[in-house]
Amino acid sequence: MLTVTDTFKTEYEIKKSKFISYLTPFNNHKSLLEKLKQEHPKARHFVYAYRYLNEFKQIVENSTDDGEPKGTSGKPTLATLQGKEIINSCIITVRYFGGIKLGTGGLVRAYSDSANLVIQQAKLQSYKELLTFKYELDYNQLQRYEYLANKLNIKIIDKTFGEKVIFEISCEQELKDLFEKEL
Repeated sequence: MLTVTDTFKTEYEIKKSKFISYLTPFNNHKSLLEKLKQEHPKARHFVYAYRYLNEFKQIVENSTDDGEPKGTSGKPTLATLQGKEIINSCIITVRYFGGIKLGTGGLVRAYSDSANLVIQQAKLQSYKELLTFKYELDYNQLQRYEYLANKLNIKIIDKTFGEKVIFEISCEQELKDLFEKEL
C-alpha cells in the first residue's frame, strides 16, 4: 500500500471544462475541502473520494459525486485510489463547467484522468503501520530513552511523570526492535 504526507495539485482541461485535482493526506481532507470552496466560489462541483485505515485496521472508503450524474465522478476517483492501492489519502477535484456537456462516459474518463494525473505527480511513499509503545522507567533512564528515540527519529508521544516515568513512543515494529536492541 502507498500513501502521501503532502498535498499535490494538478489541472486538467477537456472541452473547456477545467478539473483541478488535489491529493492530500486523509486528515487534511475536511479543512482542504472548506478552503477550496472559499477559493473557488464559481466552481460547479467539488468531488472527492477517500480511503483510510480505521482503528481496527479496516479500510474505510467513501466518495461523493457532488451534483454530477450518479456514479460518474466520485466512484471513478475512488476506483483510481483503489487501483493504485493508496491508503490514508483523499482526492478532491474542483470542476469548472466549460459549457460543453461531456456525457456520462466523458465525465468518468475526465475524473479518472484527473485523479491519475495528480497521483502521477505526487510523491507516494510506502505505507507503514505506526504502533504505540509505552515504557515504565526510572527517572535516571529517561535521558537515555529520549536520546535514542531522537537519534532513530522515533516520535515521542508523551511522558507522564509520577513515581516512575511513563515514556510513550510511536513507530514501526522494526524500529521499535532496533530501539530496544540499542538500549
